[in-house]
Amino acid sequence: MDTNEFTVLKLFVVGILVNAWLIRGLSATDSFNIDPTLPRPKKPCNESRLQWEVEVCGEGFKRDMGHIGQQHWCNLTYFISEYYVFTSCTETKAEIVSCYWPNPLVESYIIGIHKHFFSHCPMDQVVWVDPPEDTLTILILVPVFLTLAMIALVVWCSKRSDVLA
Repeated sequence: MDTNEFTVLKLFVVGILVNAWLIRGLSATDSFNIDPTLPRPKKPCNESRLQWEVEVCGEGFKRDMGHIGQQHWCNLTYFISEYYVFTSCTETKAEIVSCYWPNPLVESYIIGIHKHFFSHCPMDQVVWVDPPEDTLTILILVPVFLTLAMIALVVWCSKRSDVLA
């Protein structure tokens, strides 16, 4: 074996060792999860802490709704930002204690909040009314005539292409 072959063989072995070392190093950093954008391993959901955290969010919402006044509780424009803060708070707290959102515990608390604040709001039913007959006739006939016109155009163009051929 001459010197050049021996040098190439040494470089090849060193390359394999460096490659193995890099791969092992990368897999170790994956287990520590240095990148915050990667999902962390899930811990078990701490439901008792979640109950307490959600109640903290609810107390803040109750305080904010007290500032609004009961006469405006049924008008969403008065409390939409407070409600957004409340739901965002419950979502964030669920994530902090490793629980998914929404979950039955959070849903039952939110339903309790709804019963407390919004149970007396009137349920306005939307009554759907058919349009006047003239408008309805136009809405039906326009697509029918457009379909017939497109069919006629296709037939006319196909006959014309037969004549040209």
